[in-house]
Amino acid sequence: MPQRTRIISIIPYKILPAQLGGEKGIALFNKYLADHVEITGIATQNNDPSYATNYQLLNILADGKSKYANPFLYFRIRKSILENKASHLLIEHPYFGWLAWLIKRTMDITWVVHSHNIEYMRSKSIGRWWWKALMWYERWVYKNADVVFFISEDDKKHAVEFLGIERAKSTAITYGIEQSAIPPDIDQAKSLIRSKHGIATDEKILLFNGALYHHTNYDALKVILDIINPVLLQNQLRYKIVVCGKGLPDFFNGLDSYSDKNIIYAGFVDDISIYFKAADVFLNPIISGGGVKTKAIEAIAMDCTVISTEIGALGLIREACGKKLSVLQDQDWPNFTEQVIAALNNNDHTPQAFFDYYYWGNIAKKVADILESTAPDA
Repeated sequence: MPQRTRIISIIPYKILPAQLGGEKGIALFNKYLADHVEITGIATQNNDPSYATNYQLLNILADGKSKYANPFLYFRIRKSILENKASHLLIEHPYFGWLAWLIKRTMDITWVVHSHNIEYMRSKSIGRWWWKALMWYERWVYKNADVVFFISEDDKKHAVEFLGIERAKSTAITYGIEQSAIPPDIDQAKSLIRSKHGIATDEKILLFNGALYHHTNYDALKVILDIINPVLLQNQLRYKIVVCGKGLPDFFNGLDSYSDKNIIYAGFVDDISIYFKAADVFLNPIISGGGVKTKAIEAIAMDCTVISTEIGALGLIREACGKKLSVLQDQDWPNFTEQVIAALNNNDHTPQAFFDYYYWGNIAKKVADILESTAPDA
């Protein structure tokens, strides 16, 4: 690819070292895209630049919210664009749209927005009273940008049909995976997790994972504990539910009262991929929030069957997932639980079409081609 494709990317929060799904989404996007274009990331001070792979990361933004209203950033970003001879200014999320708009008005540069949610819809779903103001701002940002990458076809469709964003400049660029086929070490992972948590070889492993301090995830955990698991217990099945994630609220009391009910609380784990490989079923009873649930993609990539609500499956290309994804209507817990039981004997594997669509290498090449074609001198 011609050297003219150089990107300045504004990253408004911590992504390195990458631990959570959103952090991984940006970190891996940059890692694979850097095989095709030159990237200089400008991020918050709580990032560790030594974890940046194939690209440069400058941790110069303030960690707090004050950065979003700092007019002096205009001069710092403009200087970086000139020093790097950048062809594109990419902002992660629409928050710095005002800054990109100012720079676009004074420089010959292509402005790209990398969207990770329809932000106002997420705010509306969790009851933020100011969601309408955010809708206006988000629409304004997308309309003024030259290129917009949406996290899913669903988000792209909403932006085009409801927000009036030009279809020609809108592309679905999904959260990806790093492997291009089913991992070969699934049996080893199962043995490791069984040994670590005392799970018998004849017991199925069900997994729930998420940032448990977030109500979207702890509400889903309540559904598992209070609705789904009691039915599984009544059916006298051989299984364990492993719960992973940091920030479990105190009112759960460490899940101590559920230890005799086939519930294992593993807490935060350094490598969640081992648990996805070990699990037979991933439980995704999400009932609020928006955007693509990255953990569902990660689970299917590890040949784990996902049982999900409609909200939990937003943005997923269902036909690519084959029989590894079952989607039930929101709040339909009887059928949800039936599908969980049925999935315990699901011997189908993740189809190759899933890897073809979600592999980061393929996604990055698609992005790079778009960037090359939209450079100012293209």
